[in-house]
Amino acid sequence: MSNLKKTIAVIGATGSQGSGVVNTLVQEGTFNVRATTRDPENYSGKASEVVYADLTDLESLKEAFKDVYGVFVVTNYWGGADEIGQGKNAVEAAKAAGVEHFVWSTLPDVESISNGEFDVPFFTNKSKLDDTVKNAGFKYTSFVEAPFYFQNLAAWLAPQPQQDGTTGWTLPLDPTKQVVHWSDINDMGKVVAGAFLQPEKAGNGNYLTLATELYSFDDIIAVYKKHGNTYSYAQVPGAVFSSLMEGGKGVTDMFGFCEKYTYMGPGSAARIEFAKEIATSEYVSFDEWLNQNK
Repeated sequence: MSNLKKTIAVIGATGSQGSGVVNTLVQEGTFNVRATTRDPENYSGKASEVVYADLTDLESLKEAFKDVYGVFVVTNYWGGADEIGQGKNAVEAAKAAGVEHFVWSTLPDVESISNGEFDVPFFTNKSKLDDTVKNAGFKYTSFVEAPFYFQNLAAWLAPQPQQDGTTGWTLPLDPTKQVVHWSDINDMGKVVAGAFLQPEKAGNGNYLTLATELYSFDDIIAVYKKHGNTYSYAQVPGAVFSSLMEGGKGVTDMFGFCEKYTYMGPGSAARIEFAKEIATSEYVSFDEWLNQNK
């Protein structure tokens, strides 16, 4: 490790967002990268050092943030996390350690934007920590927003066999509406690295929204068809979809929010363009992502 390099600590270094942040920072080369994980002995990523930290354990975070210039923090609702409590721990530990630049992965406040019409806790819980980060007194603060991952299409939202014999999707979303922001989540690293590299420009409480495509599911299906895959789509009422999967009500409300406000909510265009300006390189398109992940 070079003593000349400032250190960035990455919370969630083995997750979808964190691993992309680690990889981009390592490749860019300006910073020493410290991965934090609850299982450091089994860490196999590219970070130059790895330490134990648990977002539920304040003292472990304080230790992990020692001699650190910047931190990237993301919480995982789907892991059963108390996201607000964990985020507060990260802020307190970073302040105690003298961290200068705090980058928080957040999402739109669905509850406030929709006046309570939609309940999407995996968005709103993150947004509820924004003011805590803003008011903590860090020299630099940046907020990054993650879109709907292309990777979801190879995981929980992979096309499935349908009752009519086709393969595709059954969702409570109008497939003609271009309301979902999509990206290769690895590109989050390009935005976060850019924020750390340009703190005077991107560290003043700025929101940087990662979004490569604004696509409908018809658009998604068209790109798949270009690659030789033909998929179907059936729209179902939200009440029906909510009963089909665990957490279905939240996903139904997420798509309802998308239809009314888009995935990233009102006024997102400027935040998206700013993130592109700050990012260290261009994003991967859906077409390119399919080529890379056949």
